Amino acid sequence: MVFMLIIGSSFAQPASFLNRKPQATPTKVQMNIVPGAYNTAAYLPMLKNKRIGIFANHTATIGNTHLVDSLIKLGIKITIAFGPEHGFRGKADAGEKVDNYIDSATGIPVISLYGKKRRPSTDDLKDVDILLFDIQDVGTRYYTFISSLQSFMEAAFENNKPLLILDRPNPNGFFVDGPVLDTAFKSFIGMQPIPIVYGMTIAEYAKMLAGEKWLTPQANEKYAKIQVAKKTVDTPFLFTIIPCSNYTHQSKYELPVKPSPNLPDMSSTYWYGSTCFFEGTILSEGRGTDHPFAIFGHPSLPNNLYAFTPTSRDGAKDPKLKDKLCYGWNLFGTKEMVLKAIDGKVQIKYLLNAYQLYPDKENFFIKPKSGKAVDYFFNKLAGNAELIEQIKAGVSEDDIRKSWEPKLAAFKKIRQKYLLYPDFK
Repeated sequence: MVFMLIIGSSFAQPASFLNRKPQATPTKVQMNIVPGAYNTAAYLPMLKNKRIGIFANHTATIGNTHLVDSLIKLGIKITIAFGPEHGFRGKADAGEKVDNYIDSATGIPVISLYGKKRRPSTDDLKDVDILLFDIQDVGTRYYTFISSLQSFMEAAFENNKPLLILDRPNPNGFFVDGPVLDTAFKSFIGMQPIPIVYGMTIAEYAKMLAGEKWLTPQANEKYAKIQVAKKTVDTPFLFTIIPCSNYTHQSKYELPVKPSPNLPDMSSTYWYGSTCFFEGTILSEGRGTDHPFAIFGHPSLPNNLYAFTPTSRDGAKDPKLKDKLCYGWNLFGTKEMVLKAIDGKVQIKYLLNAYQLYPDKENFFIKPKSGKAVDYFFNKLAGNAELIEQIKAGVSEDDIRKSWEPKLAAFKKIRQKYLLYPDFK
């Protein structure tokens, strides 16, 4: 082993926010699932009398309290914080530039790692003894937090900084599906050869990044030299994971806090892996509605479909097709309804249907100025240039899925090596 896995007792329980009801009572099974951050007894001794650099956002909580606030109250010294897409407090629009600033609640300097700067610099880490990572992921390749995780790991290993990851359950961790990314289409919304829904928690994915040598050459070299030392107060750890309690990959974990402004409920979170494709098309993906990614459409689609109008709102100040009447689909529903509709798959039938119904097929996919396949945003989302051509050629859904199978099978074998929790099969 080349990392430490700390397991211990936990306390406090997260609540459900299914269908925008954050105070809903969790099921008995849900109440037993506890994120790693709650197990303070396992990691506070590592942080005591150390200077901490933390990567987090508003989802890094213990109960209703931000992890940073909890740690400060417990006497832990946090010298710097790093924020991902949407910012440290999670309020910025998707893709919005977030500048560095001083967090008003704590006085801690916050460095944005979304934009031109994607990783901490050596100078950022000069007053840091330990790097701490805690964020709620949603388990889809194009959700940028796993790309931020990779950059953070690389900075930690290259700068010889111990790294502590507090794991959180994956709300989409109960299946694996979708096209595996061709690294020719690598971008910040897809860094590694994994499928769209990869069925791993953030800590399991971190293990895979390191174990498969997917980091920078320097970080890979440093990681290869890591030896697990007996953990004592005086012996620093190098790469430690605090796992969740009572989580398995059969769990249907309901998020206690919306992970980003445009995933406000579990319907949006479940549908995101299937409908984010529409970001690469002329259609609205539902930003500016009550249920982004569960609602999508366009003014040119048949007017007997579901009608909606995207409007400016927090998290979507200038949504696609703002203030225009659109026609399309509304897939919002209860947890049970949505899980049955998704059926453990990346659903592409709505994408195929929308393309068939859209009258101007030549302009259905947003074209880059370069005209190059690698620059199509749709292809970056898909992770290849095959899906767009299959859609244009009218290839059936079954045949498209069959084309994914060889690489999916290979990925599933790799995935098995890094799981921390019982799998779904």
